[in-house]
Amino acid sequence: MRLSLRFVIPLLLALATLGYAVVPLVDKLTLRWFVRDLDMRATLVANTVQDRVQDLVQGGNRERLLQYFTRITEDERLFAVGYCPATTGDAIATPTLPAEVSCADLQRFAGSSGHLLDSPKGPILVSVRPLRNGDTRLGNLVLVHDMSFVARRSEETRKYVFYLFLGLGVTVALITVVIAQLSWRGWVQGLRALLRGEGLLRPSGKSDLRELRPIAGDLRALIHELEAEHRARDEDQVAWTPDTLRGILHGELRGDEVIVVSNREPYIHVRQNGSVMVRRPASGLVTALEPIMRACSGTWIAHGGGSADRDVVDKHDRLTVPPPPDKAAYQLRRVWLTEEEETGYYYGFANEGLWPLCHIAHVRPIFRTADWEQYVRVNQAFARAVAEESKSDNPIILVHDYHFALLPRMIRESIPAATVIAFWHIPWPNPEAFAICPWREELLDGMLGSNILGFHTQFHCNNFVDTVERLLEARVDRETFTVTYKGKPTAVRRYPISVEWPPSMAGARPVSACREEVQRRHDLPSSHGIAVGVDRLDYTKGIEERLRAVERLLEIKPEWIGKFTLVQIAAPTRSRIEEYQNYDVRVRALAARINERFAAGGGPPPIILKVEHHEPQQIYEYYRAADVCIVTSLHDGMNLVAKEFVAARDDDRGVLILSQFTGASRELPEALIVNPYDTDQCAAALHMALTMPVADQRGRMRLMRGVIREFNVYRWAGRMLMEAAGMRRRERVLERSV
Repeated sequence: MRLSLRFVIPLLLALATLGYAVVPLVDKLTLRWFVRDLDMRATLVANTVQDRVQDLVQGGNRERLLQYFTRITEDERLFAVGYCPATTGDAIATPTLPAEVSCADLQRFAGSSGHLLDSPKGPILVSVRPLRNGDTRLGNLVLVHDMSFVARRSEETRKYVFYLFLGLGVTVALITVVIAQLSWRGWVQGLRALLRGEGLLRPSGKSDLRELRPIAGDLRALIHELEAEHRARDEDQVAWTPDTLRGILHGELRGDEVIVVSNREPYIHVRQNGSVMVRRPASGLVTALEPIMRACSGTWIAHGGGSADRDVVDKHDRLTVPPPPDKAAYQLRRVWLTEEEETGYYYGFANEGLWPLCHIAHVRPIFRTADWEQYVRVNQAFARAVAEESKSDNPIILVHDYHFALLPRMIRESIPAATVIAFWHIPWPNPEAFAICPWREELLDGMLGSNILGFHTQFHCNNFVDTVERLLEARVDRETFTVTYKGKPTAVRRYPISVEWPPSMAGARPVSACREEVQRRHDLPSSHGIAVGVDRLDYTKGIEERLRAVERLLEIKPEWIGKFTLVQIAAPTRSRIEEYQNYDVRVRALAARINERFAAGGGPPPIILKVEHHEPQQIYEYYRAADVCIVTSLHDGMNLVAKEFVAARDDDRGVLILSQFTGASRELPEALIVNPYDTDQCAAALHMALTMPVADQRGRMRLMRGVIREFNVYRWAGRMLMEAAGMRRRERVLERSV
């Protein structure tokens, strides 16, 4: 103990001396921090009051200006405020302005940093900020801050520093005493062992090091995995942006190659009036994936169906997109199909078979052997394109939608080390409904070639797992939601898709300007109620049900006749399919009948039906102009129209009417949720939306915008990519173990 005290006492003295020396440094740093913070505060105050002061100065109202300065100095740290004109004239200042600060000698306080002065009441900080009207200098704004609180803070800081060093000294002393005692006992035991003829340490040979090498490798892998999981947890706390997504690719996936496969391409080149025009297709899939590809800078493989698509590609059928004036961000590889292939694969098996089958939309699915053969042939063509575009032996490949159910297995056979993420954008039906398909086992086999299989909702995940259990000999683990088939596991996951945040067109035009433009375009009065529907002309979107709801509204609430209009944007789609042709005729006829019935005296029609393609900028304009957005899908995987409308309303106004049969209804319960088959309920929801108070609109819209801001499209893609990265790490660890 006496030996320990010889060490502890000098240690305590040294810490006390160090603490005494540190206190002045802490005081100096504290003062510097406060000066900097108050100077920044002076800039903020000057910027805030500049417009008001400028108006009062130009108005020559000295009394009002002095009253305004007096109110500002009610802040406990703002000691005085003054104004010195640039030309001749009397200064205007609060009575508390120190005598040392004068307009004649203001030059010594100029500069971006404040200047300290001593006053009878303690130190003060003087900050001078110029006051301008455009390029004209009106004068200077003088802000004097009370710095007396710094002395109080410094005294508290010295006390805390003293306690810190005291506690540190006691802790170090205790640790020193304990270690000294343990070391002494160890030396005593070692000496006793030497006296007995025993060695202190057993020598280690090279064989021992060789045995430890596998353990060291496993430890390094475990440390890397723990670090990655820690980063993944951190990602949940930050805003998801393109930079966040790029960080995942370069950090988690070490810059691995990313390839996206979809039937629909992000940009279509068409011939119009002798020139080549670029169009963005009306597709929720494109809306979600295009910002992802801009962030990832990968390759997008898609069917080239535009009339001028072949004219703009290189000899390898590639081009760089997006087109000017946007900055090129990724490669688009186009795959060409014959008319026979497109008819059988796309219009036949995919959209006359799988589409109505999965949507359970009361349209009978049609399955033909010839269509199936073309579906297989096109999936093989896309598999070859993936192999050609892959620059590595282990790319990350995202396969999208029901057009490519067979593709994951084909990719697995041609690129065994690839990580395949398949995402099914439409609903997945129950096992009884899916069993209608004659090639159900082949479709399930193809999908289970993926490492990760994603759906929008947990309900669709449950249906898929139930279908696999019913139709295949596979092992299903419902705890981890993993299907093991042919010796390979596939993780079945819920990834609700979303839109980019903030929208790329955010702030392009004010809401008022958008509303005026829409009113002018359709000759609507300024006080007219406007609802908007944006869909493809598809029987699953509930457009007929929506029009009947408008008709019912005008029946039960006739005060809306001539005062309300639904602008229904319906992009033509799959017009070669008979069911879609019939649906087009029915929708047009229903809209005409309602307009004939309620457009009395040549007033505004209750229905404006726009069966034509609209660019994203035009759609965005309608979102911002509308009082109500109506989404009445009869069955939908997610429906991004609902999320696009919410994202577009940065004024926190507008009401969303949303079908309960969309995936979006599970994420946006603040919308008015309706059963689209219940016409009276939809009509009542329309009336409620049109008469909803502004405060209620804002409350609902802010909650929905918060959800979309946090769970945007970058987070949707990031979650899939991070899960793929986790799978790759586990596979590498298992390979090393083997």
